[in-house]
Amino acid sequence: MYRFLLSRQWVLLTLLAVLLIPLMIQAGFWQFHRHEGRVERNDLIAGNLHADPVPMDRLTAPGREAAEEDRYRAVTATGVFDTSGEVAVRQRTDPEGGYGYWVLTPLEQSDGVVVLVNRGWVRAGETPGELPEMPPPPGGEVTVTGRLMIDETTERTGIRDRSGLPEGMVMMINSEQRAAELGRPVLGGYLELTGIDPAPAEGTAAPRTLPTPNHTGIGAHLAYAFQWWLFAAFVPVGWVILFRREVRDRRSGGSGHSAPGRGRPAPAGPTPGPGGANDRGEESADRPAGAGHRG
Repeated sequence: MYRFLLSRQWVLLTLLAVLLIPLMIQAGFWQFHRHEGRVERNDLIAGNLHADPVPMDRLTAPGREAAEEDRYRAVTATGVFDTSGEVAVRQRTDPEGGYGYWVLTPLEQSDGVVVLVNRGWVRAGETPGELPEMPPPPGGEVTVTGRLMIDETTERTGIRDRSGLPEGMVMMINSEQRAAELGRPVLGGYLELTGIDPAPAEGTAAPRTLPTPNHTGIGAHLAYAFQWWLFAAFVPVGWVILFRREVRDRRSGGSGHSAPGRGRPAPAGPTPGPGGANDRGEESADRPAGAGHRG
């Protein structure tokens, strides 16, 4: 009855089920770990955003990259903006999907060390190869507050660096590249501006401040994890259902066939007896009278 399990079809089906179960379980744990990572990242961002601001040079230094766990940490820096080293960072969008640039302006501190300040977003002009109109920063000594961001690289952002860009344009914010261009020491990472003290006069043109990063979304990774685990549980259930159906079909098919000449009903009507007479001693109707008698 169960020899069908050794057929090619059932061997392949069983091997596929055995292979799929651990793969689906592993996929579920992969999604679960992504969920945990997202929750941990959100908690870290929330903590850094709401922490008391600290001087940026406490968390980074020239030639030393800012740590990943310090990303979005509230930091401050005091100095004077240097518009001669200001550049526009290409191919950046605002939350509404507008195409434009980030305005990156060096802030020189009293010790000569430069802090790169991302002052915000401006809309692109009519000609992509021309610098956009960038509102000037406030003059004199100021204290800026913002979010500490780590250097951009191709590996982190997927943005390819390009040579031959128009004067005053860059593809990424990278403290080492800017230090080489400026010829001065630059703190690792950059500051994403959220406030200036003293504040500019009301109505003064300024780049659009970048929004606070979303640190509440966790995605659907947890739901995907449970889906994979349910799929893994359904595999053996499906195998058992197919197995029982196969057994039922084979049993019903085997009981529906009888041996030839056996179990057939007898023909209706009287049965001829010896000499052509039926069981009641009457002559068979299809024999002539007197047939079989000799004179």
